[in-house]
Amino acid sequence: MERLWAPWRMQYVGGEQRPGCLFCRVIENPDDEDAKLVVWRAKGAIVLLNKFPYNPGHAMVAPIAHKASLEELDDAESADLIGAVRRTFTVLRSVMKPDGLNAGVNVGTAAGAGIPDHVHFHVVPRWNGDTNFMAVIDDVKIVNEALTQTAEKLKQAFAAT
Repeated sequence: MERLWAPWRMQYVGGEQRPGCLFCRVIENPDDEDAKLVVWRAKGAIVLLNKFPYNPGHAMVAPIAHKASLEELDDAESADLIGAVRRTFTVLRSVMKPDGLNAGVNVGTAAGAGIPDHVHFHVVPRWNGDTNFMAVIDDVKIVNEALTQTAEKLKQAFAAT
């Protein structure tokens, strides 16, 4: 059976984890936002592309506040976060033209959180038929656009909305 190699996944799965919080490092270093694929920063939330996406346009939306769970957020932080998720839906629909969207939060490592100490939403564009034989049989995902190109398109769309 022929196998396709997807090296970007091994960087995440088997890579060395940096200490501290990814989101806090990004939030505290705004000069490095292009390298970190930040597409929008609001008063209370930040949106960045996932470097290991399930689909093109896979975004992560995190509050500025470093809190591990939704119930730890105050009302203003919750409103900022949900507002950013909503705006991310609007931008992804406009730019990526998906047939649908998934949004989810993994709270705690038992729930699958890779960054368990800073709550965040994953917003994933979906297309009819996007789960095909390659993803199911070979555990390979085709991403048809460079992350930096997607990031630039989304940045422009966030700025315009």
